[in-house]
Amino acid sequence: MSTPDPAFGFDSLPFRGRAREGAAAPARTPASASTSARIPATLPAWRIGFAAAATWFALGLLTVYWPNKAVGFSDWAYTDEFGIAAIAVGALLLAAASLGPRAGRVALALQPAGPWLVALPVLFAIWEIATAKLALLPTPFFAPPQSLVETYIDDWRRLGESLLHSTRLLAHGFVLGALAGFLTGVTIGWSRIAGYWVHPVLRFVGPVPASALLPLAFFFFPSSYAAAVFLIALATGFPVAVLTWSGVAGVNRNYYDVARTMGASERFLVLRVAIPAALPQVFVGLFMGLGAAFSVLVTAEMMGVKAGLGFYLSWAQGWASYSNMYAALIVMAVLCSGLITLLFKVRDRVLSWQKGTVKW
Repeated sequence: MSTPDPAFGFDSLPFRGRAREGAAAPARTPASASTSARIPATLPAWRIGFAAAATWFALGLLTVYWPNKAVGFSDWAYTDEFGIAAIAVGALLLAAASLGPRAGRVALALQPAGPWLVALPVLFAIWEIATAKLALLPTPFFAPPQSLVETYIDDWRRLGESLLHSTRLLAHGFVLGALAGFLTGVTIGWSRIAGYWVHPVLRFVGPVPASALLPLAFFFFPSSYAAAVFLIALATGFPVAVLTWSGVAGVNRNYYDVARTMGASERFLVLRVAIPAALPQVFVGLFMGLGAAFSVLVTAEMMGVKAGLGFYLSWAQGWASYSNMYAALIVMAVLCSGLITLLFKVRDRVLSWQKGTVKW
């Protein structure tokens, strides 16, 4: 009775047949084995690639040949350009799907995103029909996808400057808050005396939302930028301090005993035993702190800072320029996602034994 071939998931009939006839089955080299193992995984991806190409072509044709319904003005700008871009994406996907395995790295990169490459043009088409084609959603609160293209083309300089200001402010506040929270967590996790005095303060001040302290921060600090840095650092420092403290306090005492028998000093115990063992908890605190810092960043820029993505959002809302607001929100999402991805890269390098357990 034949057994399933593990590389294909079904009976390898030609090889089994030769074995029954007494002929020796040809040995597969590692390269051929790996290639054959990839074939069943890549074939469905190329079928999805053809479907994705068709949906992008349909989106482009719909955008170009279905006239827009003008409401209160002549027409939406960059409609034809958006449609042509969708058709170009469909052509690229069709070429990648037609090449199959010969596409190489392109095929491997597109394979996981296959279903999304089908879903995105469908969502864009629904959005386009509900706004530009039928005007089912009221303007100016809702705008079609080409309005975002118009914003990125016509207002890229202001958006870029806002992105740079927000990145600088977030970096200053997050780094200061992470360092302060890390040092505080190590101190109260290692020293009972420090924990006795600092723990009540941490319990009292930490749960208070940093944005609630905006008036006090703007009063005590000499500039709105310094106040925003303080609030971001406060929002970052609390989760980092609590989880660092938890990590240090939860280290197995046997580690300390073994190190002491080898003559380790207190400094060695802290730097080489407690902190490395607490690093998984520290990175959890950093992830939580980054999310809190980003929310405080937007609030601080809306209230006091005269530049940044939060300020850009407030300005766009004031002028009822909702397409600019949506464009800024997308930039914010990309910025936050990119920073979390970068932090995951650092975590995977520092905690190499835990690499791949949590992915972003």
